[in-house]
Order: sequence, then C-alpha cells, then structure tokens
Amino acid sequence: MSFRDEFGQWDPKNQRPELWNLYNARSHKGENIRAFPISNWTELDVWQYIQREQLELPSIYFAHVRPVVRKSGLLQPVTELTPAKDGDVVEDVLVRFRTVGDITCTAPVESDADTVEKILAETATTTITERGATRMDDQTSEASMEQRKKEGYF
Repeated sequence: MSFRDEFGQWDPKNQRPELWNLYNARSHKGENIRAFPISNWTELDVWQYIQREQLELPSIYFAHVRPVVRKSGLLQPVTELTPAKDGDVVEDVLVRFRTVGDITCTAPVESDADTVEKILAETATTTITERGATRMDDQTSEASMEQRKKEGYF
C-alpha cells in the first residue's frame, strides 16, 4: 500500500486507520499504556492552540536564515551532523521548521513566517502536509513511517 499521493507526497488519508474504539484499557502489572491526547489534531489546530494560550516557542519554529542544500525537493540543513557533501551547493535561505525532530531527517521549509499569526496564515493555505514537506527519511521508502512505528519511535 502506498502512503503517497499521485505527486509523490506523503498523504495521511492513505495510512491505515487507527481503531481507537477497539482500545483495551486493561493493563497488567509491568505493562504500559501509551496515550497520545492530541494525535487527532491538525497542524492548524496546534498553532491555533499556541496562539490562544500565548505559548512561548523556540525560535527554530519561526523564519530565520539558515545554510541549506537543496536535495530531492527538500532543504537539508547544513550543520555539524549534516554537513554539505562535495558538489553540494550551500545557500543561505529564509526558512522555518514546521516540526522539530532529529536534524538528520527533519527538513526546514522556505518561509518568511516569523510570527504565530503569519504561521497560522501559512498553515491555513499550504497544500503540502507537514510530513510531506519536512521528512527526509520518508523519502527513503514508502514504508519508512511504518518501520519507525514498529521500532517504537511513536
């Protein structure tokens, strides 16, 4: 099963359903229960909550100039952990991170959104999902997300 749309972008509508109505709340000694209270929120829901609650955020979520290399339609940040390779063209680009994760697999997006209000406007009009725009490791195979789930990443 492909989790990508006809343009090759990751499409959450194509992922398997999570059947929460089958949830078993019983646990035995030594067992754990994982809960994700905002797992059904959209990116827009999160930013509306941030605005409503006036939460402070790290500056990486807001537009800033950063050296990047363009690869496979994504921007790879140039850092000590992700250095440019021979032949790469390094550019200083105005970007922000829509998600923050492991720098080796999380890409920034071009953006001039440097306030929550601008991010809300940008998020409301974007046509690319957060994962489709920012996950370098999802491009390694269509099963990358599923493999991380099996490994307990989520």
